[in-house]
Amino acid sequence: MPDIIGIDHIYITVSNMARSEKFYDCVMKTLGFRKNTFTLHGDPHIQYYNRHFGYVLRPARSASGYDSYAPGLHHLCFRVESIEDVRSAAKELQAAGIDASDAALHPGYAPDYWATFFTDPDGIRLELSNYRQERRDRHDNWDNLSA
Repeated sequence: MPDIIGIDHIYITVSNMARSEKFYDCVMKTLGFRKNTFTLHGDPHIQYYNRHFGYVLRPARSASGYDSYAPGLHHLCFRVESIEDVRSAAKELQAAGIDASDAALHPGYAPDYWATFFTDPDGIRLELSNYRQERRDRHDNWDNLSA
């Protein structure tokens, strides 16, 4: 059985490329992503990428709006190394004009779960959280954990 080692890329369809590009330029620059553009099958694409994966915008082909409670993506959470990284990113996003929540502890999720939440122009819910101890333990002790 193959060992999936990460997410290679995520594609997001957007209703307005210019509006989404402006939003994601702020967000992804704050999060340390780089940017390139390309055309695929006649459609413009904008790719934000870091060492680990790509996040690609492409134009929507339907006018229906995003609904996080319809079948499909509910939200996407980016992980950073530390609680301080969550705090710093939340402040930087806010300073860049992104309506991000203040970084806060969410003990209902996990005792060390810090996050900031924000929404893209099409309503896709985004989150930034710290690398929690439970996730670190799972990573570091995978071969010793029971299924």
